[in-house]
Amino acid sequence: MTRARTHFSPLARLLHWTMAPLIVAMLFIGVGMVATVSRAHDTLLALHRPLGFALLLLAGLRLAVRITRGAPPLPENMSNAQRIAAKGSHIVLYALMVAMPLIGWAMVSAAGYPVTLAGSLHLPPIAPHDAALFALLRALHTWLAFALFATVLLHLAAALLHALILRDGVWASMTRGGRG
Repeated sequence: MTRARTHFSPLARLLHWTMAPLIVAMLFIGVGMVATVSRAHDTLLALHRPLGFALLLLAGLRLAVRITRGAPPLPENMSNAQRIAAKGSHIVLYALMVAMPLIGWAMVSAAGYPVTLAGSLHLPPIAPHDAALFALLRALHTWLAFALFATVLLHLAAALLHALILRDGVWASMTRGGRG
């Protein structure tokens, strides 16, 4: 009889803890970009675009790791409602981690600007130059950023609940690599 895995793989943990601060940084960089028209805007934009592309690549890798290596089972004493919320929130997080950079890339493409990664390294456009499409994608990017921020806050709240109150091993499965 084989023991059930009680932790995420080391690669899954590395990707999680690499992406978490980058996503939070992206949310604050995005807020800073829309809140200023000074030179800081150009600096923030120069950070936002390549970081968004890096997060898209990391999200793709993370999704592949999650599909191929799975996740440890949730605690047996967890209610059905909590299980549905946990699985649903992870689906939403993965969807937003992929959608946000793709929509940002399409938005910049629709505006007719290149997505500059560094110097003269540009991504190809993925949407036609179209002002109406740009406006739609900009609004969508904004609303999904709010959704991502809310989902990250809920994820953090759930993690702290498991770590500090329930102490059921869920936190340890992503930090130390085991339940307990």
